[in-house]
Amino acid sequence: MNFDYTDDQKFLKNEARKFLEANCSTAKVRKVLDDDGKAYDEELWKAVAAQGWLGAAIPEEHGGLGLGHIELCAIAEELGRAVAPIPFASTVYFLAEALMLAGSDAQKAALLPKIAAGEVIGCVATSEGPGVLTASALQASVSGGKLSGVKLPVTDGDIATHALVLAKEAGQAGLFLVDLSSGVTREALKTLDPTRDAAKLTFSGAAAERLGGAGEGFALLEQVTDRAAVLLAFEQTGGADKALEMAKAYALERYAFGRVIASYQAIKHKLADIYVKNELARSNAYYGAWALNTNAPELPLAASAARIAASEAFWFAAKENIQTHGGIGFTWEVDAHLYYRRSRQLSLVAGAPRVWKERLVSHLERRNAA
Repeated sequence: MNFDYTDDQKFLKNEARKFLEANCSTAKVRKVLDDDGKAYDEELWKAVAAQGWLGAAIPEEHGGLGLGHIELCAIAEELGRAVAPIPFASTVYFLAEALMLAGSDAQKAALLPKIAAGEVIGCVATSEGPGVLTASALQASVSGGKLSGVKLPVTDGDIATHALVLAKEAGQAGLFLVDLSSGVTREALKTLDPTRDAAKLTFSGAAAERLGGAGEGFALLEQVTDRAAVLLAFEQTGGADKALEMAKAYALERYAFGRVIASYQAIKHKLADIYVKNELARSNAYYGAWALNTNAPELPLAASAARIAASEAFWFAAKENIQTHGGIGFTWEVDAHLYYRRSRQLSLVAGAPRVWKERLVSHLERRNAA
């Protein structure tokens, strides 16, 4: 069995890397980071849309390329390497996947072509503050097709045109598609990674359309996050690989006591430990990609494993990259902190690793009991 990309997928991945190296340098990332009034790189967003990446997994009849999820995983990996300051994950991994999974024909026809064209930006509004959201604690509600409630923090909520919102309807949790053009007020929130902004959304009579059946909110949200977790794992793996490359390059050029620091055992151990975690994350991500692309019953288990391994690998690689750079590693001028910030942001955007560990154990228990 071949677990690697095909030649065509490798070509796509290489071309994506070339494109991002030319259009998404760390200097461009810093322009978003340093400008409080700039939430994302609009020029890069339009360029990515022109490349067709937003519609990579969207069927051709809905304006996409119809390539499949493996190709989308390849693109995600390169976006992770570049720490691209665009709302790609919120729009493609969550909104587009939710529509393809549970949207009506009318909803798909209305929004998927616009997502592929870059005319729609998505966000996911589930959290209502600290703690795990349960059915009994859910406060946002829909009545007569109108949504009321508060959601925070919402990644990309300050720039999104549409949102996936978890809310109650007639006492049952549902997942709703909400047009953010009216009936909502937004308050920007400070985050560790300003290249991926977050907001507090207050809904007051916003029009809401349910995805899926009544009472299926949490079950549908879990399916969407399983799919998004695999794609996020590739972003995290790409970022972890880049952090390792940065640490290795610096270790080979920095001298201390007449020797390059890469010759010291402590540095060798750091780089080796990063490599091991990265390869473990890659293996789990590939398993998740197979499960996602084939819609295999193992997807929930594979997604949980991929999410946990990738979150750990990216955080560890970003942290050790800073340590390898020594005294300059934590300074603003060195790019190491860009990857540390993104590692923290990605580890929380679809639920913390602790939540995924609990899900993994639950999936294993159910499988073993069967």
